[in-house]
Amino acid sequence: MTETKLLDGKTILITGGTGSFGKCFTRYILANYKPRKIIIYSRDEYKQFVMANESPFKENAAQMRFFIGDVRDKERLLRAMEGVDYVVHAAALKQVPACEYNPAEAIKTNVHGAMNVIDASLDKGVKKVVALSTDKAVNPVNLYGGTKLVSDKLFIAANAYAGSKDINFSIVRYGNVAGSRGSVIPFFRELIARGETTLPITDYRMTRFWISLDQGVQLVVKALEEAKGGETFISKIPSFYVKDLAEALLPGCKTVETGIRPGEKLHEVMVTAEDAPNTREFEKNYIIYPQITFNTRQTPDPTGIPVEEGFVYSSGNNKEWLSVEQIRELLKTVEEH
Repeated sequence: MTETKLLDGKTILITGGTGSFGKCFTRYILANYKPRKIIIYSRDEYKQFVMANESPFKENAAQMRFFIGDVRDKERLLRAMEGVDYVVHAAALKQVPACEYNPAEAIKTNVHGAMNVIDASLDKGVKKVVALSTDKAVNPVNLYGGTKLVSDKLFIAANAYAGSKDINFSIVRYGNVAGSRGSVIPFFRELIARGETTLPITDYRMTRFWISLDQGVQLVVKALEEAKGGETFISKIPSFYVKDLAEALLPGCKTVETGIRPGEKLHEVMVTAEDAPNTREFEKNYIIYPQITFNTRQTPDPTGIPVEEGFVYSSGNNKEWLSVEQIRELLKTVEEH
């Protein structure tokens, strides 16, 4: 990636900054740029304390700021965004069962919180906002996906409220990060550590995309560098069968098919057929452009190739697939977050 040094001398605020993404993103910024200040905005004081004492955050304490606050609290966001140039919105309630059982709480954080981030960014002169999305926001089948769909629509439409202000809002979308909490890799590893020789597969046809945390971070940086407003950035990444992951983790293991759980999908979908007319393909990613043009800057990058009619980007119809051996090699680099 060619560094444009866009973030040098800038102040960046990360909501939900003590999470796995926030930590990885902050490490990347400290290693590749010279930011004026990085603000970690989150609601857990203990996680902030732990992060502040980890490397390289401790060594760069002069550039680090830790704000206790919730995205539900607009007044606190307004205070935290004073002098901020760029916002990366990573805060969300993400656990599917928790959102199903606590729908009002999911709406307060994922929908009302998104609105608060948008309003505070507009009012405080922020230049760019990138919000993290998820495959679950595409044709959602659970409440978490539904709230993130609404959040995505809010961030895209926020460009309509910019007026003459020099600000744009964009989205990056990817699925479960390899090794993330609650995902299949740590789940299988825990079973294997307990001595299990049979691994449960919800459906032998089930596929997922493979994306590392570093790749997710680089996609956000790309959006910060290139977004003009309203785009959804999606990485080109390989797919794998969950049954092949089980074989890679425990060669020769037995498997049992348990059935898809409520709110779960057979494949991860990033681009739907309905998105296709507004989607362009690039060397390493796709961009979905907004259906409505909010400002004169929102012209599609002419280097992108329009995808064909009816195009769908799904982990089930991908062009690039990981073999069992390739998965095994990638697993050596996966740390649980």
